Amino acid sequence: MVMQFVARLFKRMIGVVAIAIFCVGCANAYLPDTGTHPWQVISLPTESNLLDISFAESPKHGWLVGTSSTLLETTDGGLTWNQRELELDQLYRLTSVDFTGKEGWIAGQPSLLLHTTDGGQSWSRVPLSEKLPGLPNTVKALAANTAEMTTTVGAIYRTTDGGKNWKAMVEQAVGVIRNIQRSPDGKYVAVSSRGNFFSTWEPGQSAWQPYNRTSSRRLQNMGFTKDGRLWLLARGGQMQFSEGNPETWSEPINPEFATSWGLLDLGYRTPKELWVTGGSGNLLVSYDGGETWSKDRELEKVPSNLYQIKFFSPEQGYILGERGILLRYDEAA
Repeated sequence: MVMQFVARLFKRMIGVVAIAIFCVGCANAYLPDTGTHPWQVISLPTESNLLDISFAESPKHGWLVGTSSTLLETTDGGLTWNQRELELDQLYRLTSVDFTGKEGWIAGQPSLLLHTTDGGQSWSRVPLSEKLPGLPNTVKALAANTAEMTTTVGAIYRTTDGGKNWKAMVEQAVGVIRNIQRSPDGKYVAVSSRGNFFSTWEPGQSAWQPYNRTSSRRLQNMGFTKDGRLWLLARGGQMQFSEGNPETWSEPINPEFATSWGLLDLGYRTPKELWVTGGSGNLLVSYDGGETWSKDRELEKVPSNLYQIKFFSPEQGYILGERGILLRYDEAA
C-alpha cells in the first residue's frame, strides 16, 4: 500500500512539473506585434484565388492571375485593379505570369501558354505539344523572345524564338511536385508533392539532384535567400536555412510555438528583412535575417490564407491570398 501511494504521489509530481514547464514555455509562445502595419488590403473585382503577380514596363503597370481564368490589370501601382477578359475555350487555372519590359507570358492549366509583346494589350496562344510531360506550371520571361517554362512534374524548357521552339533543359522530369522556385541566376529547387524530399537543378546539369528532407516534418515550400542559399518551410511552422550546400542546414526555427497555422511562403524585402506568410492571416517578419521575429497582428483579422509573397523592390511588395485577397506593401502606412 505504501509503495502504491508513493507511486501515485510521484506521478502527480511529474504531472505538476510538466505543466509548470509548459507554462514557462507559454510565456514566450506568442510573438510581439510589429508595431507598424505596412500592409494594406486592396479591393479586387473577384473572389478567385490569386496565384501570381508581375509588373510590365514600369512599377505602375502590373498583372494578376488566378483561378477561373482570372486576369487583372493595374496602371497605378496596385492601388486599383480591373478585370481583363481572355478569349479562351474554357476556364483555366492561370498559375504564373511574368514580364520583361512589354513582353510577357502566362502559364495555365490544363495546358495553356499565352504570350504578349505589347504590354498585355493583346495575348496570343502558344501551341504546346501533346507529349509535354505534366502541365504548364511556371513561366519566367528572361529577354526578348526568351523564356523558361516548368511543368507540374518538374520538366524545364527554354525558348529563344518567342515560343515557336522549346529546348528541354533536363533529361528527365523529377516527378509530381508541390512547388518550384527559380533563383535570379537560373537555379531551381522543387519540393515533391508529398513533401518527402526536394530536388535542385542548376544550368549545365543534365538531371535533377534529389535530397532527403531535413527532419521528420514534411516540407511545405522552399526557395532561395538573397545570397543564394536555400530556405525551407516545413509542417508545424518550422523553417531552416542551408549553410552553403543542400545537405548542411541550420538548426530548425519555430518563430511562434503557440500557433498551429502552417507557414506557406517566404520573401525578402531587403537582405536582412524577411517576411513569412501562413494560414489564417498569419504574417511574421524578421528584421535581422531570421534571428528574432515579430508578427503583424492586424492581419489576423484578414479571413484568408496568405499563399504567396513577392517583393519587386524594397518599396514594392504584394501578398496573394484566397478568395480575392490581395495585400499591398506601403512603407508609409
